[in-house]
Amino acid sequence: MPSDLPAATARPMIATYRLQLRNGIDFAAAKTFLPYLADLGVSHLYLSPIFTATEGSTHGYDVANPQEIDPALGGEDGFRALSDAAQAVGLGIVLDLVPNHTALSLDNPWMRDAMRHGPDSAYADYFAIDWSQKLILPFLPEPLDDMLAKGELRLTEVHGGAVEWEGGWLPLAPGTAALGDIATVLTHQHWQLRDWTRERGALSHRRFFNVTGLIGMRIEDPAVFAAMTELPARLVREGLAHALRIDHIDGLADPATYLERLRHTVGDAVPIWVEKILTGDEAMPAEWQTDGTTGYEAGRQICRLLTEPEGFARLDALWRDRTGGCDDYETMCREARAQVIPEDLAAELHQLIDLAQAALVVDRLDPPDAETLREAMLALLIFFPRYRSYITTPPATPEDRAIIEETVEAAAETLPQREALDLLAGLLLDGKDKPSLKFRIRFQQVTGAVVAKAQEDTAFFRHTRYLAANEVGAEPDTPLLDAEGLNAWFSSAQGQRDTALTLTSSHDTKRAEDTRMRIAAISYHPETFAALFDGAMQDAAISDAGFVWYATQSLLGIWDDPAPGPDVCERLTEHLRKALREGGEITRWSFPDIEAEDAALDTARRICAAWEAQPPAELAPLIATGQRMSLLQLALKMMLPGIPDIYQRGERALYELTDPDNRRPFALPETLTSFEQAKSDTTRHLLKLRRQAEDVFRAGTAEAAERDGIFTLTRRADGREITLRFRRDLRDLSDGALFEIRDSAAEDTATRLAFPPPA
Repeated sequence: MPSDLPAATARPMIATYRLQLRNGIDFAAAKTFLPYLADLGVSHLYLSPIFTATEGSTHGYDVANPQEIDPALGGEDGFRALSDAAQAVGLGIVLDLVPNHTALSLDNPWMRDAMRHGPDSAYADYFAIDWSQKLILPFLPEPLDDMLAKGELRLTEVHGGAVEWEGGWLPLAPGTAALGDIATVLTHQHWQLRDWTRERGALSHRRFFNVTGLIGMRIEDPAVFAAMTELPARLVREGLAHALRIDHIDGLADPATYLERLRHTVGDAVPIWVEKILTGDEAMPAEWQTDGTTGYEAGRQICRLLTEPEGFARLDALWRDRTGGCDDYETMCREARAQVIPEDLAAELHQLIDLAQAALVVDRLDPPDAETLREAMLALLIFFPRYRSYITTPPATPEDRAIIEETVEAAAETLPQREALDLLAGLLLDGKDKPSLKFRIRFQQVTGAVVAKAQEDTAFFRHTRYLAANEVGAEPDTPLLDAEGLNAWFSSAQGQRDTALTLTSSHDTKRAEDTRMRIAAISYHPETFAALFDGAMQDAAISDAGFVWYATQSLLGIWDDPAPGPDVCERLTEHLRKALREGGEITRWSFPDIEAEDAALDTARRICAAWEAQPPAELAPLIATGQRMSLLQLALKMMLPGIPDIYQRGERALYELTDPDNRRPFALPETLTSFEQAKSDTTRHLLKLRRQAEDVFRAGTAEAAERDGIFTLTRRADGREITLRFRRDLRDLSDGALFEIRDSAAEDTATRLAFPPPA
C-alpha cells in the first residue's frame, strides 16, 4: 500500500450508511443521495456488491464476474464518478466482497469455460467441483429422458456449439457436436443435465447453503484469491474504496489465511469487517486479521436489553394459553435440523459421508459402513452448537476440541453405539493426512449451512412466541438482558468491539429495526397484545392459533401510523407465504401445498381487512411504545462500543419484514411523520456528538447501571464522560423525557428527547 493513503481512508470512522444497489438504484442514482448523507453526519457509504452479477439480479450476491464492475450499475466509470463525488463531500466508500461463491450461471465467464472444457479448463480449479465425476447441473424443468423423448432438446452452432431447450442452453465440449445423435452428444460432456427436483440428492460441487445456483470458490488457492481480489484491491490502491465488508466468512475453507492474505494485500489502514454470526458468548477467533464483525451481536444485546422482563413472562403465559405453544426452542431446533439436513442439505450429507469413508480407509481395514456413518454424521450435525469450528491442521485449539468432544457426548445419547462418532471426531481433531483434511474442511463449511437453514430459516418461523427475538445472531430462548449482563458482555472477548460495526437492520435481518421494536412493545403490553390476537382469531378462517399469533405480530410490525399503506396486505401475505414455506410444517419451497397456503393467507387477508375497516384500539399503545423503543434503540446503538451502521432509510423509519420486503427501492420522502422527524433529528444529533467526542466513542470504556427504574450507559475516556439515561418503564413518561444524554465536557448540551410530547 502507498504511504499517502486517500484522505477518506484516514478520516474518522463515525458511521456507515448501507445502500442497496439494484432495484432502481445504480451509481448515478446513488450520487443523488450524497449531499443528504453528508449532511446527516455519516462518514462512509457502504454499498452492496458492485461486481457484475447475473442478469436481472436484485441483490448482487450472485456475482458472475468478480473482475468487472457491473455495467448494469454504471460500470467502472460510473463507480469512479460516485466515489469521487462521495469523497468531495467527505465520505469514504465501503465495498462488499463475496469470496465464498460465484454464480453457477452462463453469465459467469469462468463457469462457461469450465462447462465446455471440464478439468482441462484454465478455471477448472477455481471452483469447488469434484472433477472425478461430471458436473451435475439440475437445470432442466422436466426429467432429461422425458424431454429427449419429446424432442425438446436440440443441438445448435450458436454460442460456439451448444445444446439448448426452452429457457436454457449449455456449451458443448469441443468436437462433440459432430457426434450427431443428441443423446450420444450429452454423454460426452463434462457436465450431466438433470431436472431441478433432483438437486438435493447428489451434487458434484459445493454450493452456498442449499442454493445450487451459487457455486463455492476455492479462494484458499492463492491463484483464485488473486483473481477474485484483483479488482477490489486495485480500487483500494487507487483511492476509490476505503473499507471492506466480507460476506459469509464461515463458508471459506480457511478464513484465517484468507483474512491474512487480504490484510497483506490492502494494508493495515483499510478497515475489514466480516459477516460472522457469533453464538451465545462465542468470540471471534483471535488470529483473524479483521476490525470486527458487521454487528449482529450488538443488535441482539439492544433488543434483549429493551425487552421488559415481567411483561415478557406474562406474554409467555398468554402465548402458551392461547396457542398451546412450547418454549423448548432447543428441541425445536434439533427437530428442524433432523428435517432440513436429509432434505435441503442431503447433497452435503452425502458428500460428508463419502469424504469420511475415504479418510477412514487410510488406516482402517474395516471402517463403518455408509449407513452407520450417515447416522453418526447426522447426529453430529444436529448437536453441533455453533456455526463452525476453525481447525486447520492438528492440534485443534482447546476451545475447538471441547466443542467437538461435547458434541460427540450429546450425540452419543441418541445412538445405540458411539464408535462411529469417535472415529469422526478423530478425523476432525487429529487427522493429519490429506483425506482427513478434506473431510475436516467440508464438515466445517457444512455446519454453518445447517445452523442457517435449520434455525434462521426454519425454527425462527415455527417458534411464534416473541418474534422480536427471532433474529439473525439472536436466540429466541434468551430474550432478556439487564445492566449486569450488559457489563459482563462489555468485559468479554465478544464485547471488545471498538472497531466493529453495530447494526440494527441489514439486508439479511428477519425484521427491520422499527418493526422489531414495534413487536418488542408487546413485552410492555402483553394483555393488550392478547386482546389484539383474540380479535384476529375472530376474523380467522383457520384454527391454527400459532399462525395467527405470528401473523398478528407481523401485521403489527408493519402497520403504518396513522393509516396503513396501500400495499400492507400484499406485503404481509407475501411474507407469510415465505414464513410458511421456510417453516416447512404444512408446505415447502420445493413442493408447495398451495391449498394449505391459500387457507392461511386468506386468514391474514381477513385480519388485515378488518384492521383497515376499523383499526383496533389496542394498536395505539403498542405503536406509541414501539416508537419510544425505536428511539431508545437508536440511542443505544450510537452509545455502544463499535461503529453504527445505518441501513437505508433507517434514520427515518424502517417498518419492513425479511427479504425481499427489506430490499425495496430506496427514495427520500418529501415529508416526514412526527416519528420519522424525531428519529432523523436524533440520528443527526448523535452522529454530531460522536464526531465531537471521537476519542470517547472510539476507545472509551463502557459501563451500564440500573437503579430505581433508571438505566444509565456511560462512556468514559481521558476524564470525559458521556452518559445516556432513560426510564426503564416506557409506559411512564410523566416528566416528558424519553432519554437524556449528558456530556461532562459540555453540560449545557444535554439532550432531553420526548416522543411523543407529553399530553
